[in-house]
Amino acid sequence: MSQQRPAMRNDPPEDKPKRFVFVLLDDFTLLCFAAAVESLRIANRMANKKLYEWHIVGEGGDIIYCSAGSGFKLDGDLDDLNRDDTVMICGGIDVQAATTKRVLGWLRREARKGLLIGGLCTAAYTLAKAGLLEGKRATIHWENQDSFSEEFQEVDLTKSVFVVDGNRMTTAGGTSSIDLMLKLIADHQGEELANMVADQLIYASIRTDQDTQRLSVPTRIGVRHPKLSKVIQMMEGNIEEPISPSILAKNVGMSTRQLERLFRRYLNRSPKRYYMELRLQKARNLLMQTDMSVINVALACGFASPSHFSKCYRSHYDTTPYRERGSHATRLSV
Repeated sequence: MSQQRPAMRNDPPEDKPKRFVFVLLDDFTLLCFAAAVESLRIANRMANKKLYEWHIVGEGGDIIYCSAGSGFKLDGDLDDLNRDDTVMICGGIDVQAATTKRVLGWLRREARKGLLIGGLCTAAYTLAKAGLLEGKRATIHWENQDSFSEEFQEVDLTKSVFVVDGNRMTTAGGTSSIDLMLKLIADHQGEELANMVADQLIYASIRTDQDTQRLSVPTRIGVRHPKLSKVIQMMEGNIEEPISPSILAKNVGMSTRQLERLFRRYLNRSPKRYYMELRLQKARNLLMQTDMSVINVALACGFASPSHFSKCYRSHYDTTPYRERGSHATRLSV
């Protein structure tokens, strides 16, 4: 005769809803938060039962604003949580500024309880800053990957849509909250319910942690030329130590002149110019998202001297790296 597994001491009663605690950081991304909550709401509706409940908190416990400017009344402050709660930190713009000492202290304290903790969108930064991702796989929005990998080298950063590594979860932002929540619902209540939720969301293609967050190079540039795509992939993978056009051409079986014509035809710029734009884009991300010195940013983006870097940056962005860093610091201090 089969016997039911006795309830563990910390197990919630079987009829008790599973509680998610959403921690909203200043300037959080509304889409990531809303997609996660809606997935839980629809799961309750499809099951005709309250499987999930959620509690929305934040520093101060009053009103917090998303990056779109809308204010949200919080259910509470950063108080003590239950051992069976699941925590979701919701990040967004300027997550470094939103990751305050109080948030970090609270997060470290709650993590010691063994809670399942997730970081939505840019909140992987907050988890890493709290030391909760050390030695773990994680992901973050592609725009923040350069700065994240520079600051948190102990984290195994991936380009996946979402990552679950033990009791830590991270997402890349946007609709990836849906993919993570569908996985959690499937793990908790079965794939049939998760599929019903996806149908209600008109979400036709459920992604896994094997899917990458950015569009393929051909889709992104709107050109399906295999050799051009391969060259761009090599460029993107070699920002710190740029590869010369002649070697790039040789690697795809072309002459330098043929490569020049290929770039002119499809992208209306030379390979050298396109490569420079990629490097400057990474440099701008690092200037805006890290406290790296301008010299170190220059070196990380393949510039041999700060003067050359400054000249190229001014030509492309109509400002100097130093002014860019200064203007961003001013915005953060307001």
